[in-house]
Amino acid sequence: MKQKGLFITTILFFIIINTNYYWEGKLGFFAFPVFFLLMIVYLVLGFLLLRQLFFAFREKFTNKQRLVIIGILVVVLTATYLKPYGLINFDKLQGKDLLFAEREGAANCMTTLKLKENNIFTERSVCFSVKEVKGIYELKGDTVYFKDIGFVRHESEYYKFAVIQQSDSEKTKYPGVIILYRDYNDTTGFCLRITKNELTK
Repeated sequence: MKQKGLFITTILFFIIINTNYYWEGKLGFFAFPVFFLLMIVYLVLGFLLLRQLFFAFREKFTNKQRLVIIGILVVVLTATYLKPYGLINFDKLQGKDLLFAEREGAANCMTTLKLKENNIFTERSVCFSVKEVKGIYELKGDTVYFKDIGFVRHESEYYKFAVIQQSDSEKTKYPGVIILYRDYNDTTGFCLRITKNELTK
């Protein structure tokens, strides 16, 4: 098959895009170079699609192999454009979010925290790199304890616990905050605004 190389590249690109949930948070500082590379691959595949269409038109669409690769390219490129993070939302398959909190820092850096119904938590930080930490949480009153942490590259510790502070006013945009503490000597903590809280009533 003359188009074998293009076929393999297209399929590999599709698989990588649709499995980003599992590898993206493990790349750290390499995440953005990888995304940039994938963007270049996407543009190259788009150019090659136009090239294949040109040859198909010149051949009066008689080359079946070329028509197959054109069809695959159209499907993959269209799906990637419409669903750049993949066709399947693997995060939803992990369980319902009971608590969602976020914090925006300088240069549009963003940290999000999710506590799911199956006692799994995920913290994701995007700031010139992508960092994701997962583990198990246990709720005792308004205190969340973290354990069984899956560390990312260059990380050796995580917050020991967090305290949920609900807002006293119903008019506020956010139902409260959650403050993460490294240990019991940590008097500052790391505060995130809660945008959804079905964890505590």
